[in-house]
Parts: sequence; structure tokens; C-alpha cells
Amino acid sequence: MSNELEAFVEYITVTKALSHRSVEAYKSDLLFFEEKLQKPLINLDTKTLFFALESYENKRTLNRKLSSINAFFDFCYKSQFKDEQTKLKLSKIPKLLPKFLTYEAIQKALESIDRNSWIGLRDYALILFLYASGARISESLELSRNDIDGEWLHIRHAKGQKERIVPLAVVAREAIDTYLRESGFNTDYVWCNYRGGKLSRISAYKITQKYLGVSPHVLRHSYATSLIRGGADLRVVQELLGHASLLTTQIYTHIQKQDLQDTVSIYHPIAKENL
Repeated sequence: MSNELEAFVEYITVTKALSHRSVEAYKSDLLFFEEKLQKPLINLDTKTLFFALESYENKRTLNRKLSSINAFFDFCYKSQFKDEQTKLKLSKIPKLLPKFLTYEAIQKALESIDRNSWIGLRDYALILFLYASGARISESLELSRNDIDGEWLHIRHAKGQKERIVPLAVVAREAIDTYLRESGFNTDYVWCNYRGGKLSRISAYKITQKYLGVSPHVLRHSYATSLIRGGADLRVVQELLGHASLLTTQIYTHIQKQDLQDTVSIYHPIAKENL
């Protein structure tokens, strides 16, 4: 690893306080070029870099690599390792609406859960919690019992280590209280496995797959979609989701626009006319 790349990794780890997963993703992306081309990344020109990226047909994967390179070059320029600022242009990809579930679909899945055991109560509470809070699964699994204070949820282990406080519906809090009481475990973590240890990401994925056929992240999208469709302000949704940029939240406006378009198509008489 070159000295500049090592300095960048230290910067995003300590100064930017990115999650371990994000740091490893950046490190893996950037090390790929240094190892493949046998040169420090800072010495590579754009033509050589694009040549190395030719094998990536998936535009989303390609853009992730390009974003990592741009972040590295931006750091090098601001740290005066480079005299000129270099920014590679990302590939254009069609905007895809995030997958989400309706409230009715989630409610139907919740009703199918057998709550005669503490495991069933946990699964019920977890799905309800994810939809009621919009929390990332990584944030959810790190929750301690003290992070739930009445009708408020304190998310301390947020992406980029940014804490936030969001309201939590009474029905979700009561479901959690019931599950914790019936589990009988004396542990600080909210979400536990059958041994009383912290629930893993894989186990959480299996739970939502079992009852809903989706990943836990789809419940986060469902939370945001329900708020936007209900008329919530985009900036409020941004704060609730913990997005650093409003641009990240704006993808949900496409859902709102589609709802408006569907409404006009169904109810306005001229929309049905073939002029």
C-alpha cells in the first residue's frame, strides 16, 4: 500500500469516522488498482485507470470504483499531495425506485407470525420496529435497552457515527417490551439470538425473508415511502433516516410523482381521452 493510500485510509477511519465496512470497501477498491498496475495510485493517469476499469460491465459497480478514486484524489489534492485536482466522470445509470412494501402487506405478514413463543414475539417485534423506525439493520442490531426511552429511540451507532433521535410508535415499543419480558434474557442488547447473544445480520435477514420475502433494508425504504406518501416534508424524512445529503433522500420524490401521475390518470376526465 502506498503512503498516500495509507494516509487516506487513516483519514476516513479517524477523521471521517466511517464504518469499518465502508473503510474496507474503499481500501479494497483502491488497493485493486495499485496491485493490478503495480504503481502508487497517485501516479496513475486517467487513461490508465479507465483501461483498468474496462472489465466492469455493471455500471453501478463501475461507479462505486470511480467514486472511491475520486474520494482518494480529492483527499490528495486537499492534503497537497497533488498539484491538480482530478475528478473522473461517473457513468450515467437509470434511476431505479427503491423496493418497498405497503403497510397492508407488512400488516398481513405480522398477522401470520405465531407469537406463542418468545422467538415469534421477537420476530414480530423486529419487523414492526424496522418499519416503525426506519433504522438501518446495522443500527438496529447495536441497540441497547437504554436506547429506547419511552416513545423515543436514540440511534447511537449510526452510519458515519452520527447519532440521531427519532420517535418510535407506541405499538412497536410495546411489542419490544413483550418480547424482552418473555425472552427472560439478562442482556443489554435489544435483539437476541436463541442463546441470548446479539442477533446477527444473517439471522435478521432470514427473519424478514421468512415472513416478507425481502431484506431488512426494504423495511427502511417502506418507512420512508409511507412518510412521503403521507405528505411528510422531504427534509424531515432526511433527518429521520439520517441521510447526510438531501440528494440521497430525493429518490423517494419519484414515488410521490408517480402517485400524482396515477391520480390524474384515474380521476381526471381528459386523461382518458384519445385526442
